[in-house]
Amino acid sequence: MNASLGITPEGVKSAIVIKEGYRKGDPICMPGEDARILMPENLLNKELDLSVLEGPLALAMMASRDPEAPMALAATTRLGPLGRSTKLVRGVVGLVGETTRHSQVRKCVELVKENAFSPESIAYLQSHTARIIVQTRAQFTAALRHNMRSLLDGEIAPRKFVADFFKLTEAGNMRNDIRKKLVTSLLLSESIRPSIKFIMLENFERMPGVVRRSIITDVLKAKPTHHTEIIKEELRWIVSHDPQYREKARRRNN
Repeated sequence: MNASLGITPEGVKSAIVIKEGYRKGDPICMPGEDARILMPENLLNKELDLSVLEGPLALAMMASRDPEAPMALAATTRLGPLGRSTKLVRGVVGLVGETTRHSQVRKCVELVKENAFSPESIAYLQSHTARIIVQTRAQFTAALRHNMRSLLDGEIAPRKFVADFFKLTEAGNMRNDIRKKLVTSLLLSESIRPSIKFIMLENFERMPGVVRRSIITDVLKAKPTHHTEIIKEELRWIVSHDPQYREKARRRNN
């Protein structure tokens, strides 16, 4: 495969890995950093080297397949300038506009194509995407606060609260440190019933591994109370049945 066309064997492999990750529901991580999830801001940062994720096929896969609009838009923004390189890559960009699940991505692809991938159209796409990311995060954060108040007031069922929590944090591409703080606070709160905390832990696997491990560490270090001891016991059980934790324990003992 001719790299001069803008497509490389490594790029094809990366796109296949991303496609398989979407099928499994796994998050895309920063190259070489399995504990750090790729965020829309990373894609918008032109100074950041994303290694194998820089290729047009990898970016096109994210732009067309990612379930969240901000992430797909960010991938489209990073892909846009590459459309000036070769006819083949311009075709890839056009294919994104035809196959993406997001109308916003489709409109942005149409814009840069109509303007022949001009620097002005790319700059507009960059600023437009940055605004969308900020607005989306603000909207989903507000919705999370509203749901928490509704939970404390008994206006929303626990299972619906937990289901909405994961939908909102995932759809809003919430940063890992904020997600960790929210879940840790909920698990340690004496205002939240233990039953709600157990429902949250039933969905623990939906959170990225780095977030889960950080939450477990913080909760296990927390001051012992009747509330926390029950949750700590459940987390210890989760750790004892997690293959990754068992492997780490085995290495420490050897």
